[in-house]
Amino acid sequence: MIPFNKPPYTGNEDKYVIAAMRSSKMSGDGDFTLKCQAWFEQFLACPKALLTPSCTQALEMAAILLDIKEGDEVIMPSFTFVSTANAFVLRGAKIVFVDVRPDTMNVNEELVEAAVTDKTVAIVVVHYAGISCEMDTIMDIAKRKNIFVVEDAAQGMLSAYKGRPLGSIGHMAAFSFHETKNYTSGGEGGLLIINDTQFVSRAEVIREKGTNRSQFFRGMIDKYTWVDIGSSYLPGELQAAYLYGQLERVDEINAARNTIWVAYFEGLKDLAPDFIELPFIPESCTGNAHMFYFKLPSITIRTAVLRFLSEAKIGAVFHYIPLHSSPAGKKLGRFNGVDTYTTKESERLVRLPVWFGMRAEEIQRVIDCVRSAIRETSCLKG
Repeated sequence: MIPFNKPPYTGNEDKYVIAAMRSSKMSGDGDFTLKCQAWFEQFLACPKALLTPSCTQALEMAAILLDIKEGDEVIMPSFTFVSTANAFVLRGAKIVFVDVRPDTMNVNEELVEAAVTDKTVAIVVVHYAGISCEMDTIMDIAKRKNIFVVEDAAQGMLSAYKGRPLGSIGHMAAFSFHETKNYTSGGEGGLLIINDTQFVSRAEVIREKGTNRSQFFRGMIDKYTWVDIGSSYLPGELQAAYLYGQLERVDEINAARNTIWVAYFEGLKDLAPDFIELPFIPESCTGNAHMFYFKLPSITIRTAVLRFLSEAKIGAVFHYIPLHSSPAGKKLGRFNGVDTYTTKESERLVRLPVWFGMRAEEIQRVIDCVRSAIRETSCLKG
């Protein structure tokens, strides 16, 4: 069996995890948490980076920082993971879904402005597959309409838009270090990135259960107390230690994933466009090989291809069921405009295994099996 995913592991993590286990500080904001945050602040040139137990919780912090309340509206694509919406729904927001671009599966920037109302507080962009949304257009809309932009960059670490790292463009952003991502902090993990300095001080309070405890530890006050709403958004030191071991090897992991991505593209490109559609990367974007996907002509063919690959013991999968078509999505959100591409394109998409440590023979076996699956199902086309 070639699994769809294996959590990234380099061997560099062990020494730091053991050091954290033997330290006197394991509950959060210890040496490894501070080292990781400093790494991201330097890499992204952002005012503040705060590790969290998950990307979901980083998004929840963003919703609190934006003072989302009952009746507010938040714009986002429907083709995304449920956490993107849940974080804002929990604060009372109505989600306004916008159609995606068929080429990148990102929110269609040309449809965003039409979804803005006097209740709109934020636009949440999702950089699908680590490929950036059209951020110049979206940031221009936000500036003119006086609303905020949150980047859901869960899949976007080390990707860029016009040379700028994803996560450094919006007012805030969130990264994921779940075991399915390019880099992990031991299974779960996340990061809140703050690019607008007005949110820095309050973010530290919210993350510390609504207290000014972080100021106390920096010697800024002589005692700490409850000053705002908040929750327990600090990760444990073991998570941070595991992640730090991978941050020292980011280039190695990135290069390995790109090797897989390129091999798939080269090995399947002669099937396009007659039988499959390959992923598209705009000239303004630099990808990170977070995933390799292709699209088939219909959901019927996709089902047959996935069945073939499963029988061949290849862990291929499809992706999100659009949120607006889910029971909760119908209740808690609305689709603005026409669903021209979101559902249709999501039903065509297949993801292939991409993980650090894949051997060349495993990559080739996936390619061979995909080609066989396409041959077996090509008669279904149309």
